[in-house]
Amino acid sequence: MSADRAPLQRAIQRGEEEGGNVEFKTKLTRDVHLGEGRMESLVAQLRHRVLSGDGEALYVVGVTDEGGIAGIAPDEFSETMDVLSLLAEEADAHIEDVETWSGGDGSADEEGLVGLVEIREGAMLDTDDEHIVVGTAGHVDHGKSTLVGSLVTGQADDGEGGTRSFLDVQPHEMERGLSADLSYGVYGFDDDGPIRMDNPHRKSDRARVVREADRLVSFVDTVGHEPWLRTTIRGLVGQKLDYGLLTVAADDGPTKTTREHLGILLATDLPTVVAITKVDVVDGERVEAVEREVEGMLRDVGKTPLRVDRHGVATAVEEIGDGVVPILRTSAVSERGLGELDQLFEALPKRSDDTDGRFRMYVDRTYDVKGVGAVASGTIRSGTVETGDELLLGPLPDGSFEPVEVRSIEMHYHRVDEAKAGRIVGIALKGVDEADIHRGMALVPRDADPTPVREFEAEVVVLNHPTSIRDGYEPVVHLETVSEAVVFHPEGGQLLPGDNGNATVEFKFHPYLVEEGQRFVFREGQSKGVGTVTGVERTDPPE
Repeated sequence: MSADRAPLQRAIQRGEEEGGNVEFKTKLTRDVHLGEGRMESLVAQLRHRVLSGDGEALYVVGVTDEGGIAGIAPDEFSETMDVLSLLAEEADAHIEDVETWSGGDGSADEEGLVGLVEIREGAMLDTDDEHIVVGTAGHVDHGKSTLVGSLVTGQADDGEGGTRSFLDVQPHEMERGLSADLSYGVYGFDDDGPIRMDNPHRKSDRARVVREADRLVSFVDTVGHEPWLRTTIRGLVGQKLDYGLLTVAADDGPTKTTREHLGILLATDLPTVVAITKVDVVDGERVEAVEREVEGMLRDVGKTPLRVDRHGVATAVEEIGDGVVPILRTSAVSERGLGELDQLFEALPKRSDDTDGRFRMYVDRTYDVKGVGAVASGTIRSGTVETGDELLLGPLPDGSFEPVEVRSIEMHYHRVDEAKAGRIVGIALKGVDEADIHRGMALVPRDADPTPVREFEAEVVVLNHPTSIRDGYEPVVHLETVSEAVVFHPEGGQLLPGDNGNATVEFKFHPYLVEEGQRFVFREGQSKGVGTVTGVERTDPPE
């Protein structure tokens, strides 16, 4: 909910003085305003407002016909948005943006909601037919967020990590200069080159990039600090990533965390680029030494390093994956290497786009948006979702699935009619409260007949463990967006470091939606490993 009421007041004043493209509505209901005759009249009115505003109309909701503040209940506001969206669709327009305020003096939510709705001509389109998602990793202070901040804005860093502020959203992260949760950035390309954000703190600027770009690059920026390794794993395993970007600072070189993050990237079969950052703060000999150290680190895990400055971006695009890891030198301050990264991200192909499969999305974050309701955010794993789709959400703690309906879809604050596999989206859901949605739940079609899984069979590889993994071992498994304590039952009774074997894995507390072929990471203390689901033991949901 917005605090600054100036945009609302300006719209009301314009509507009072000249009308034009501003329309006042108290509320809209399906029963009254979508009825025969009434709907056609309202669609014609909306078209008139859009034409009067040269392609844009402003609807002020929760006010009287004269523009006086009335305020309506959140459920009434939600229904009004549903009706207005249908009217806009009939008028070949779409809702571009919605801002809400509490009624009266703005001090109490129970006074109701007032909203300013921006409607633009043209149907909502899924503009991101070419959309890759890149997960970043690297040690704390190695410049992940700063590098991404400079890429998405085209601005040089001030040497103090200033551009990282375009990604981190928590106040304590800004104060300490450390990321504590996943953050996101986006930029894109058209025929004329990169399309970047002018002011990433504005939702409308991110939406503009999505709207204008022919090709999008979304970044999932993970956490470099050791205590939040669990969050980093969630970012690399729980998103449908196309590529990894590992940063290594030229003044520090590869660290234990660098090697750990590299192991996670490679264990999940993610084609990876290594960016040596901060090359502006050291001399050429030091950069060369760190580059050789990175090459040695890659060869130690069976990968072939490829220097981009020597072989070129085209070769890197052609060779990445299949054991080849491109390396390039960068500086967010001098902007060295940023042009090559632009070329790389513009040319890298979408790796997997399972749009033909059935829709599935694992929930990563949840929000309660005033006037919209519960929003589940995550990366679509397969299929396509559209506004109005009827879905199931779950499993709930008791193993059941809750029927829900898609109210609206946003992608980097840009509303779309539909979204495809690989897109990072927020889906507003009708029929469920935000408090009942949890990370690790899944959204699937209403007729999917999903069943909860309490245990599954897996092929696992133990990457690191001080002794041996025995029956009853209890690590945390990271599978999709699930992070849950499990109990291991290794075949044969134990698994040693470096072993590749089979195990039954049992969730300790809740069932989840698990499918054969899914990959996961498990970790407990310094112990860690990876695995692939080979079979599931389904638990029948309650009647």
